[in-house]
Amino acid sequence: MNIRLHIERLVFDGVLIPPDQRPYLQAAIEAELTRLLSARGIAGGINARLYVGASLYSVNAGQIEISSGRNPAELGRQIAVAVYGGIEK
Repeated sequence: MNIRLHIERLVFDGVLIPPDQRPYLQAAIEAELTRLLSARGIAGGINARLYVGASLYSVNAGQIEISSGRNPAELGRQIAVAVYGGIEK
Protein backbone atom coordinates (compact mmCIF):
# COMPACT_ATOMS: atom_id res chain seq x y z
CA MET A 1 0.00 0.00 0.00
CA ASN A 2 1.22 3.50 -0.82
CA ILE A 3 0.18 6.44 1.31
CA ARG A 4 0.83 9.99 0.20
CA LEU A 5 0.45 12.69 2.79
CA HIS A 6 0.93 16.37 2.10
CA ILE A 7 0.67 18.91 4.90
CA GLU A 8 0.37 22.41 3.52
CA ARG A 9 0.60 24.14 6.86
CA LEU A 10 0.32 23.66 10.59
CA VAL A 11 -1.30 26.31 12.75
CA PHE A 12 0.26 27.03 16.12
CA ASP A 13 -1.77 29.54 18.10
CA GLY A 14 0.34 31.41 20.62
CA VAL A 15 3.44 29.27 20.09
CA LEU A 16 6.69 30.59 18.71
CA ILE A 17 8.80 28.06 16.85
CA PRO A 18 12.23 29.61 16.21
CA PRO A 19 13.15 29.49 12.51
CA ASP A 20 16.30 27.47 13.19
CA GLN A 21 14.21 24.78 14.95
CA ARG A 22 11.57 24.38 12.23
CA PRO A 23 13.52 21.87 10.10
CA TYR A 24 13.99 19.64 13.17
CA LEU A 25 10.30 19.91 14.01
CA GLN A 26 9.33 19.04 10.43
CA ALA A 27 11.66 16.04 10.36
CA ALA A 28 10.26 14.76 13.66
CA ILE A 29 6.66 15.10 12.44
CA GLU A 30 7.48 13.30 9.19
CA ALA A 31 9.33 10.49 10.95
CA GLU A 32 6.60 9.85 13.51
CA LEU A 33 3.75 10.03 10.97
CA THR A 34 5.65 7.61 8.74
CA ARG A 35 6.13 5.26 11.68
CA LEU A 36 2.47 5.45 12.73
CA LEU A 37 1.09 4.98 9.22
CA SER A 38 3.49 2.12 8.49
CA ALA A 39 2.71 0.34 11.74
CA ARG A 40 -1.02 0.96 11.99
CA GLY A 41 -2.26 2.10 8.59
CA ILE A 42 -5.57 3.92 8.56
CA ALA A 43 -8.32 2.43 10.70
CA GLY A 44 -11.94 2.19 9.65
CA GLY A 45 -14.40 4.93 10.37
CA ILE A 46 -15.17 7.95 8.27
CA ASN A 47 -11.68 8.24 6.85
CA ALA A 48 -11.65 4.67 5.56
CA ARG A 49 -12.52 6.39 2.26
CA LEU A 50 -8.86 7.38 2.11
CA TYR A 51 -8.18 3.81 1.01
CA VAL A 52 -9.85 4.52 -2.31
CA GLY A 53 -7.87 7.65 -3.10
CA ALA A 54 -10.01 10.30 -1.47
CA SER A 55 -8.38 13.31 0.12
CA LEU A 56 -9.05 15.46 3.13
CA TYR A 57 -9.07 19.22 2.85
CA SER A 58 -8.23 19.61 6.51
CA VAL A 59 -7.69 17.49 9.58
CA ASN A 60 -8.63 18.68 13.03
CA ALA A 61 -5.88 17.33 15.23
CA GLY A 62 -7.46 18.88 18.29
CA GLN A 63 -5.46 20.65 20.93
CA ILE A 64 -2.20 19.57 22.43
CA GLU A 65 -0.57 20.86 25.57
CA ILE A 66 2.88 22.26 24.94
CA SER A 67 5.12 22.61 27.94
CA SER A 68 7.98 25.06 27.98
CA GLY A 69 11.36 23.61 27.19
CA ARG A 70 10.02 20.91 24.89
CA ASN A 71 12.54 20.16 22.17
CA PRO A 72 11.54 19.94 18.48
CA ALA A 73 11.78 16.13 18.39
CA GLU A 74 9.39 15.69 21.33
CA LEU A 75 7.02 18.34 20.01
CA GLY A 76 7.13 16.80 16.53
CA ARG A 77 6.17 13.38 17.88
CA GLN A 78 3.32 14.91 19.88
CA ILE A 79 2.03 16.79 16.83
CA ALA A 80 2.28 13.67 14.63
CA VAL A 81 0.26 11.60 17.10
CA ALA A 82 -2.42 14.32 17.15
CA VAL A 83 -2.51 14.54 13.34
CA TYR A 84 -2.69 10.74 13.05
CA GLY A 85 -5.58 10.77 15.51
CA GLY A 86 -7.33 13.36 13.33
CA ILE A 87 -6.85 11.22 10.23
CA GLU A 88 -8.36 8.19 11.98
CA LYS A 89 -11.56 9.99 13.02
